[in-house]
Amino acid sequence: MTPNPSSSAAPVTLTQEVVVQNRYGIHARPAALLVKTATQFACEIMLEKNGVKVNAKSIMGLLTLEGNHGAKMKIHATGADAAAAVAALVELFARKFHED
Repeated sequence: MTPNPSSSAAPVTLTQEVVVQNRYGIHARPAALLVKTATQFACEIMLEKNGVKVNAKSIMGLLTLEGNHGAKMKIHATGADAAAAVAALVELFARKFHED
């Protein structure tokens, strides 16, 4: 059996910049919402601030980013469902994690 050429293709990676808009930034509750949302997807999801990347599926990692109000971050997602994952996380940021 010959390998499928499409299966050897590099995985899709998407990046989207977001801004923390809620008043208190990414504290425990928003971090938990990010993790809950990120774990619904099979792709690898990283959140980056000032060159530091952490796994978006790790609450401890997210809390170390110091995501204060107004902070600019990038969402990086790699995998088959990367587009859906990025869209879901961008929506959380846009809705201010349902806080304000």
